[in-house]
Amino acid sequence: MSGPVVVGFVPSPEGRAALEEATRVARESGAQLVIINSSRAASAIDPDLATGHDLDEVRRSVDAAGVACSVEHPVGDGDAAEELLAAAERHAARLVVIGLRRRSPVGKLLLGSTAQRVLLRADCLVLAVKAAATA
Repeated sequence: MSGPVVVGFVPSPEGRAALEEATRVARESGAQLVIINSSRAASAIDPDLATGHDLDEVRRSVDAAGVACSVEHPVGDGDAAEELLAAAERHAARLVVIGLRRRSPVGKLLLGSTAQRVLLRADCLVLAVKAAATA
């Protein structure tokens, strides 16, 4: 299997867990890592938007693991699932890694699930990881 590992990153425990696992897989397989941090047009107030500091930290972590990476920061009207799926297709990804957060069944019904859409629609393997539980 060829192609890069694509990871959806947001500055949260779930995003960091996804990045850590994607970095591990990319290192072990010798693949490039493509980091996607998408945001809607009103990005100044979007909590999922990674800051320059967040991205510097991400790059240091990935560099320390010896993995080549690129960071994409699409800003627009698309949602995170669409941006991640588009990036996976554009790069002919071998794997997409996403972080999962705990949500109630009602929350999933009302808001939809980015993870669910990626899992169901991706044309490549998808690895979903959870953040470690905090005490």
